[in-house]
Amino acid sequence: MTEAPRRTALDATHRALGATMTDFAGWDMPLRYSSERDEHVAVRTRAGLFDLSHMGEITVTGPQAADLLDYALVGNIGGVAVGRARYTMICAPDGGILDDLIVYRLAEQEYLVVANAANAQVVLDALTERAGGFDAAIRDDRDAYALIAVQGPESPGILKQLTDADLDGLKYYAGLPGTVAGVDALIARTGYTGEDGFELFVRPADAVALWEALTEAGRDVGLVPCGLSCRDTLRLEAGMPLYGHELTSATTPFDAGLGRVVKFEKTTNGGDFVGRAALAAAAERAASAPPRKLVGLIAEGRRVPRAGHPVVAADGTVIGEVTSGAPSPTLGRPIAIAYVDAGYATPGSEGVRVDIRGSHEPYEVVALPFYKRQK
Repeated sequence: MTEAPRRTALDATHRALGATMTDFAGWDMPLRYSSERDEHVAVRTRAGLFDLSHMGEITVTGPQAADLLDYALVGNIGGVAVGRARYTMICAPDGGILDDLIVYRLAEQEYLVVANAANAQVVLDALTERAGGFDAAIRDDRDAYALIAVQGPESPGILKQLTDADLDGLKYYAGLPGTVAGVDALIARTGYTGEDGFELFVRPADAVALWEALTEAGRDVGLVPCGLSCRDTLRLEAGMPLYGHELTSATTPFDAGLGRVVKFEKTTNGGDFVGRAALAAAAERAASAPPRKLVGLIAEGRRVPRAGHPVVAADGTVIGEVTSGAPSPTLGRPIAIAYVDAGYATPGSEGVRVDIRGSHEPYEVVALPFYKRQK
């Protein structure tokens, strides 16, 4: 028998708001509340409110917590200051990506690892397996947190009404403990939309009260609840990768143009970490003759590309594959991210098309991201 999807602490709230729900990574999540385009535009111009409680939180503590994470992950986690966060990845020994992560350093010997919902168990199992020999403990905290995000240019003003935390001093990819609307929270200046915003980690029992307080605080500036559909188009415009699309166990960080997250110069564990040898070879390949590169594609017409659609040259030869595609509310045209042969990866390359059900639609090759907010 198939297990019923899990429900977040905000499930009843979503249903009361009329959300269209969908099964996502084993969770019943809001896909949209009204129009995904309207929700997308709200985040770009005002603010949007997201329930992200399906994400997987794993706590790592102990005297050798930093050493363990330096060994288990590709980043230099021991170099992260208390109160800061880092985007990183966990790879298999062959260099394939198991997941991309955000790691928050909460204290000298305490880290919060946030995994994608679909990969949370994989990450937990890998960290547990790699912890052997380290004086560190791994704790599954997926049930200990609800995660609410407020994203968009109005988000700082909304949050300031509800907290006395120093938001002006809170840098991008930083987090601090505080209270929001009387609720204890980890306030993180992170997000997956390309806009300024905050992610708030709270106890599940406090999620409804916090959601309602944020809704009221944002009412006059046009805050709206947002679902997974607009979250996807927002991250696509911002050129942010999605696991299962741009990132898979068959790709390395270097294949995805994200080799910068791999830190070979670590001083812990004698410089060793899982996947090091394979990733060093991948780095060498990427520097010399990469077979394919990740690029952006903007449609000249109106047909929308989807993941899996072939990218072809003018003569019909397959030169790549779309990993993500959607209409872009900001650009007003369909866009896509794709892996293409290196010879076609230069912005402005001519003759690139996407095979959409047999019709070869012309596309312009562009550098990522498609959209970058004004600071």
